[in-house]
Amino acid sequence: MRFLYTLFLFISLQIVHSQNQFVPDDVPYKTALENAKNQGKPLFVMLYADWCPHCNQMKKEVFSDSNVMDFLKKNFVCAWKNIEKEEGIALKNKFNTKSLPTFLFIDPNNETLLYALKGELKKADFMTEANYALNPKMQLPYLEKQFLDDPSNSDKFFTYLNTLKKGKDRTDLSIPTHTYLNTQSDAQLVSETNWRVIANGVTDIKSREFQYVLNHQKEFAAVASQNRVDRKIKSIVNEMLRPLVDNLDTLNYYKQREIAKSIRLQKTDSLVFKFDLTLAERTEKWQFYKKVTLEDTQKLVWNDASFLKEIGQTYLKHISDTESLKKSIFWVKHSLELNDSYDGNLLLARLYNKIKDKKMALQYAKDAKVICAEMTWNSKEVDTLLAELNTK
Repeated sequence: MRFLYTLFLFISLQIVHSQNQFVPDDVPYKTALENAKNQGKPLFVMLYADWCPHCNQMKKEVFSDSNVMDFLKKNFVCAWKNIEKEEGIALKNKFNTKSLPTFLFIDPNNETLLYALKGELKKADFMTEANYALNPKMQLPYLEKQFLDDPSNSDKFFTYLNTLKKGKDRTDLSIPTHTYLNTQSDAQLVSETNWRVIANGVTDIKSREFQYVLNHQKEFAAVASQNRVDRKIKSIVNEMLRPLVDNLDTLNYYKQREIAKSIRLQKTDSLVFKFDLTLAERTEKWQFYKKVTLEDTQKLVWNDASFLKEIGQTYLKHISDTESLKKSIFWVKHSLELNDSYDGNLLLARLYNKIKDKKMALQYAKDAKVICAEMTWNSKEVDTLLAELNTK
């Protein structure tokens, strides 16, 4: 009887669980669009991927709730599209979607985007935003018209921008940002309000506004702060170069790299340096990696112990000439001056071993062993190296 009761309870729980699991309807997009038009409702589309944890969390926590689904079905025609399947790919490209999940609220009569959201939201936040999407005066076409009718009005611009960025990436904010900023003289740019505009919406490193920031950093620091100005300068370089590195687009990377280098600030040079090394590693261009590190390691990352050790590890694996290896030893030694560590001593031992300096290799291997014993860590790696050195 106990077994039967347990089995019944398990099956019951499974049924409840399955009932609470959200399963997207696979309605063709054109059918959903036509249904929405006929019913006089906006179309709601969720763009997702099976591998996206935030998408799965939304399905589990938000769309499995009957109240949420009742609200959506009452006010919208709904479609759920996987961006790795044909219709999902087309919609992702059509609406320039770069984040997952993305939620699109569409006018079915002309496929105009009324409202958009991106990322994982709590149930209450999603419901608040979905209600906003039903309000004509909070929808993007209305807010855009209000702004374009008076493009120098910062309040109308920010209302439009803040709604736009709920569902769009920063690069999509560039057009309205520059429309507003074109109404502002150079002197007017230096204000707290216009700094906020520049910080939120300017993504073009060659734009008038960003170049003005570069040439008037002290003035902008007075209305914002030097830290905020520094963050903006670094972020705009990061946004320009990172996608090219991620996509291994070496041709465009080296073109844009020169623009970033022309800024001639240590904070951006350091960022470019790290992107150079990442790209060199991913494309296995070890001569370029060596050239960049030999030129700029001491100038740009000299006080970054972790990064100095990362460079040393790369030299250990991929660089063979003795003079360059000696330079990497110099860098890793400096990392130990900044922060004495087990992994730094072990790395030095291996680098000395690679250039066949057994005496120094033994010294640093023993130092690594001492640290390992003090910290009660597993000593297998250093023991293996000591055994190798003691048999030579």
